Amino acid sequence: MSSPNKSALPTHILDEIRELPARYPQPRSAVMPALDLAQEELGHLTPEAMSEVAEALSLDPGYVEGVATFYSLFHHHPIGKHRFYVCTNLSCMLRGANEIVDHVRQAIGVSGSEQVSPDGLFSYEEVECLGACEFAPMMRLDRRYHYDLTAEKIDDLIADRKGHLPARRGGRRAAPGGETQDPSVAVEAPHPSPPVRKSALRAPGERVAREGRDVPRKKKGA
Repeated sequence: MSSPNKSALPTHILDEIRELPARYPQPRSAVMPALDLAQEELGHLTPEAMSEVAEALSLDPGYVEGVATFYSLFHHHPIGKHRFYVCTNLSCMLRGANEIVDHVRQAIGVSGSEQVSPDGLFSYEEVECLGACEFAPMMRLDRRYHYDLTAEKIDDLIADRKGHLPARRGGRRAAPGGETQDPSVAVEAPHPSPPVRKSALRAPGERVAREGRDVPRKKKGA
């Protein structure tokens, strides 16, 4: 438990959050990128972190918490360092996405999307269309798209991240509008197209302040 005088977020993150409102027409527009900064720093959003975001932006804590719980890619519990976002929409499903999900579960040692692998490295979730149906089944992992998935490709990706294979630049970077860039010439995509949970509705993405960030989407029924 954090002491009353210890901040959940480090000073440099809070300073960066305080600079965000100047980039937007109104301070509330900075909430999502600010929460994204907090989540990238901590791995998931804690109540203390959300309160500090609200204070840094001079906004009501209830409003900030409402945004954080409204969008599906803000996590409120620990997730794996490497998270598989596997598309299970129609095109991918018809080409074996469900079998890929089953293999991911078995390979990382979990039975559901709310669990984290015993080593803390991996978790997964099923998402809606990632805009690469011609390469189905596909997924996003560590801000890269991976196409034409097979069980062997999943095993190689896991082994790579465990350090059992030489590091390499597999997959293609996610880029604005669902585009892709060749890994050999790619630069960090500033606004990647985000995955959406199966329980979420698709909604227009919002731009974020820093490079290579997930952009949360609106939850169903909200």
